[in-house]
Amino acid sequence: MKDEHFAILRRHMIEVIGIHLDLAGDEVGKSVLDERVLAAMARVPRHAFVPFPLAPHAYQDMPLPIGFDKTISQPFMVAVMTDLLEPQPDDLVLEIGTGLGYQAAVLSRLVRQVWSVEIIEELAVEAEARLRQLGYKNVGIHIGDGSLGWAEHAPYDKIIVTAAAALVPPALLQQLKPGGRMVLPSGQAEDQKLTLVEKDRAGRARLQELMSVRFSQLETVR
Repeated sequence: MKDEHFAILRRHMIEVIGIHLDLAGDEVGKSVLDERVLAAMARVPRHAFVPFPLAPHAYQDMPLPIGFDKTISQPFMVAVMTDLLEPQPDDLVLEIGTGLGYQAAVLSRLVRQVWSVEIIEELAVEAEARLRQLGYKNVGIHIGDGSLGWAEHAPYDKIIVTAAAALVPPALLQQLKPGGRMVLPSGQAEDQKLTLVEKDRAGRARLQELMSVRFSQLETVR
């Protein structure tokens, strides 16, 4: 497939995200998504962040396998989670679960710097190579236990977690700035909810559970 074909598929992907939001708007709590988020997703080549044989399927609204029993999230979920973060141009963002780098690439179009943690070394190395090749210079990747965050660059304006934790990891909450936002799937395997964490200026956290989701569990080093 040629670049112009992928561009057409990306535009269709954005249209499908809008249709999906119409159907799930009550659960998400909004009927429209930030145009900046949709514009970023319309520019980032999702097909470059999946295994090559899956490139023709990259713009379908579904998760796709990327190896090691991991997946790249469906475009609708990427759009919703990114929108809930309310990313701003000067934000410093922590991502937990780099995968092959797609979510980080989308965020990099919207914020000042993305720091991303991936526990699987092979995925981290591959993501770094793909991001570098495509010119995403404001993404840094660390191989490690995502539940511990990345204290070196804390505190963060926003945190996004792309794997489910039974409870919000304390280290991530500590590394979130007062006034910051965190979006993550939380709960047990059969009862996960997309969760928005808002930390007020006094450092108190408020959790809001939104739609039901299903993510792989957040892996930790034991």
